This record gives sequence, structure tokens and C-alpha cells, in this order.
Amino acid sequence: MLVGDLLWALVGGTVVGFLGKWLAPGDRDDVPLWITILCGVGGVLLGNVVYTSIFSATTPGLDWWRHAWQIATAALLVAAAATLTGRRRR
Repeated sequence: MLVGDLLWALVGGTVVGFLGKWLAPGDRDDVPLWITILCGVGGVLLGNVVYTSIFSATTPGLDWWRHAWQIATAALLVAAAATLTGRRRR
């Protein structure tokens, strides 16, 4: 893995993490930033795995359907992280 690939994964994971946090059901503002970024990177990786196992891995141009899968996976991961961190307001 090249340094450029790692940087793209972090930048893309951050964007996908914030989109997933925005789409996650309920109030997810209490999830820390670093967990949101990890959920985004995980959403990119897991979304790609699920997408390529179901659909063709080679599509011409920008693959919006793949990105939708990544964001949905990140939303699920953010929701799970919010449940597991268990932060509650009084």
C-alpha cells in the first residue's frame, strides 16, 4: 500500500464517516471524532467488499452505487459505535 493510498483512505473515510453519521438514525452527535473516522474507513472497506461480492467490480466512470453502499455501511457502523460507547446525557 502506498502512502497516497493511505491518505486517500483517510480522507475518503472521514468524508464517508461524516455522511454515515449524518444518516445514522437517532442522535449520534455524542460519538467522538476518531470513532467517526474509523467507522468511515471501515465503511469504505466493508462497503467495497460487499459491493464487489454482489455486483461487477469494474464499472466505467464514477461509481455512485458503490459510494452509496460505503455510506450506508458507515451509517451502520456509526450507529453500532454509538450504541457500544454508551454515552448518555442526563
